[in-house]
Amino acid sequence: MPTTLITGANRGIGLEFARQYAAEGWRVLACCRAPERAEALGALGGDIRIERLDVTDFAGLGALAARLSAERIDLLVNNAGVYGPRDVALGQVDPAAWLDVLRTNAVAPLKVAEAFREQVAASEGRTIVAITSHMGSIGDNGSGGAYIYRSSKAALNAAMRSLAIDLGARGITVAVLHPGWVKTDMGGPGAAIAPETSVAGMRRVIARLSLADSGRFFNYDGTAIPW
Repeated sequence: MPTTLITGANRGIGLEFARQYAAEGWRVLACCRAPERAEALGALGGDIRIERLDVTDFAGLGALAARLSAERIDLLVNNAGVYGPRDVALGQVDPAAWLDVLRTNAVAPLKVAEAFREQVAASEGRTIVAITSHMGSIGDNGSGGAYIYRSSKAALNAAMRSLAIDLGARGITVAVLHPGWVKTDMGGPGAAIAPETSVAGMRRVIARLSLADSGRFFNYDGTAIPW
């Protein structure tokens, strides 16, 4: 059976990824900062193993990767992320907050991919995806603002594009996915789609990925998004 490792699996999109893949018979390594508080994750059925992981704790990440060194991870889902301060106008950007968001949204996903690249390379699926946002698209930015979040996702996209090139020789496919405007804690109750719809769409995209798609940026419905 295939194995997926998912970060930020305790709620929202990550929780739904865990639910859907487990329901399809996958083995799920579900990572979150506080397993003792992940009631919804713990209540899911299927072959789910919950692992403690704060993606910004790089020493802890290394320790977990070492402990899971014998695993074969067909699909690595870099899902954990934060929005950061909202409604920050020009002239009010807090550099410390900006760096915190960059650490979580851009630095951590690359470090997770570094940590588990051997487990991914040893699998049959050999796929890494990162959950980004269309707000990280420079070409699609027509409204401005959101300096912190936009730049963090743009940085993530750039890092994953380079990762796709660097891991291509090992047969690993890397892609970034926009989940849509989803009804989660981040997206809010007024968002356009439910997590179930978003994740089902992204799973269809993931299932169709090949090395020819590596380094590309997709919407949850499979359409391409400009960089």
